[in-house]
Amino acid sequence: MDELVFWVEASPEGGFTARALGAAIFTEADDRETLKQFILDAVDCHYEPQERPKIVRLHFVQDEVFTT
Repeated sequence: MDELVFWVEASPEGGFTARALGAAIFTEADDRETLKQFILDAVDCHYEPQERPKIVRLHFVQDEVFTT
């Protein structure tokens, strides 16, 4: 695997949640830097060293609601 993408959203309770697309990996953290570290730790736990993705991409999603 060359690349693993995480769908990142702001959590209603504060902080962020991250879910890998195509892999059973989920983590959450209070800030972006901690989230990055938690994601790397989760990827290390999920994959053997020779199977780890070379690139981890974070896709930040933000909902915006407004009235017309």
